[in-house]
Amino acid sequence: MFSYSIGGRKKQRLGISTNEEYVELILGRQTELQFLNGFEHPQTDLITKDGLSRFNWGLIPSWVKTAEDASKLRKQTLNAVSETVFEKPSFRQPIRTKRCLIPSSGFFEWRHEGKFTYPHYISLKNTDIFFFAGIYDEWTDRTTGEIIPTYSILTTEANPLMAKIHNTKKRMPVILPAGMEKVWLDTSLKEPDIKELCKPLDQDLMEAYTINRIRPSQAMANKEEALQPFHYPELEKNELF
Repeated sequence: MFSYSIGGRKKQRLGISTNEEYVELILGRQTELQFLNGFEHPQTDLITKDGLSRFNWGLIPSWVKTAEDASKLRKQTLNAVSETVFEKPSFRQPIRTKRCLIPSSGFFEWRHEGKFTYPHYISLKNTDIFFFAGIYDEWTDRTTGEIIPTYSILTTEANPLMAKIHNTKKRMPVILPAGMEKVWLDTSLKEPDIKELCKPLDQDLMEAYTINRIRPSQAMANKEEALQPFHYPELEKNELF
């Protein structure tokens, strides 16, 4: 998962138990729809145990020595595989004490059928904002002295809905269950409990539909029109068999 959205249209909430403290914190800052493309390493709002901060997408570990190494590494750390996050050098320290909440209103994934890909937009039912499970670190550029805060989004095995959409690697972002945001930020949380929170979200809480083949970097990006449902007859035909 390399792109997601924040802000935009509103859904009616129907008794969702999402932690309102964090939702309102984000809605107070983010009112316009914004598409975020990980390969551009955008700076965006996220929540740590210390509150709301701005971080760049693509984690740079604090131990990286040069700007050249940092530039190379962050291309590989947009996502962090939750099953191995306690083992990988880039992630094994942040996952223990530097966890964060990454707000989203939905995300994009592509289904592969033959030579073609079909973009889908995935969100949660009945709620405007949900949170990806993230980790962060701060890297100091030894040449300039600048401190650069960065983050990664954790991924997990796909639930049945996401396995159908992301039908090559069958992965999905770790979406925190409603009400578990504060638990994720708790620095005293132990490894087994962290792993428990990294399980795939129940597919019944999610919804997805196909959209037009517009990449986040194109002209319609950051506009509601980009999220309009778009039907592919050939894809619908395949669903019958």
